[in-house]
Amino acid sequence: MLVAGPAFGQATARPCGVEAAAGPACLMAHQNIAVLPEGDIYWHLDTFPSKAAAEAAASKTGSVVAAFGKVWLFTIEGRGWRPPQGGTHVADIGPLPVTSAASYSAEYLRSVFTPGMTAPLHVHSGPEAFYALTGDTCLETPAGARQERRPGNSLVIEGGPPMLLMAIGTAPRHGFALILHDAARPPTTLIQDWQPQGLCAQQFARDQAQ
Repeated sequence: MLVAGPAFGQATARPCGVEAAAGPACLMAHQNIAVLPEGDIYWHLDTFPSKAAAEAAASKTGSVVAAFGKVWLFTIEGRGWRPPQGGTHVADIGPLPVTSAASYSAEYLRSVFTPGMTAPLHVHSGPEAFYALTGDTCLETPAGARQERRPGNSLVIEGGPPMLLMAIGTAPRHGFALILHDAARPPTTLIQDWQPQGLCAQQFARDQAQ
């Protein structure tokens, strides 16, 4: 759930586990990253049998979270990176279109959307990447709409454009999101000066009619 922050338009996700975070999304982890790895940057998702095992395998750019019945290690590293100590590799998402900054922050969110549910209209100060374990994803921006329907579907969008995320299809969407942004800027800002064309909503309606 995105809630209003201290400055106009800024938004924050309530931490997972807080009673008030019973909405569709919550913040699992926040990590400050002084320096990003060189070259193309990817979000790596791996699972481990225990929190201790994941923490033992984590690099300086790794965060350990528990979600959807598993322990996950989320890592910001270059192409082809793998944990040095086991784990089950799930996905690489990227490359992430990161812009230069003095330092960075990574925010990891968990979400559960029923079909037709959307996130509030917003923009990010850095790239956002999505990974859905179940369900179908539609992301609309001024450039149009993008859909992903395969199991484990993912999307990446650069920072800046306004967006609307919707769960389409007929099954609940269980997913994660990463916002990798300039640490000196707010990760998320709610907006009112853009309205989507309803492209995702039209696809959702077609899904329900089938």
